[in-house]
Amino acid sequence: MLLFITIVKAVAEIALMALLGRSILGWLAGERRETNLFYQVLSAMVRPVLGLARLLSPRVVLDRHLPLVAFLLLGFVWVFALVAKIDACLRAGVHLCR
Repeated sequence: MLLFITIVKAVAEIALMALLGRSILGWLAGERRETNLFYQVLSAMVRPVLGLARLLSPRVVLDRHLPLVAFLLLGFVWVFALVAKIDACLRAGVHLCR
């Protein structure tokens, strides 16, 4: 169970960093961001998360706000995984979680 929780937490961290990097790179590149190779790679990484955010959010949420919705959802997943990992480590013994 601890392995599953750790994997969920790691995937959430990677997706959060990809969303953050995509946002920063999009801001720096400006209008030419769609031709930037690294922006395209980060966009491909976060496309599943943005699709999930579109499914879970109501229709009144604009498409330009989906990255923020995805970031918040991933943040909640990360916090939930962190709490679950701490609980699992306390139940199994802290020496087993290193």
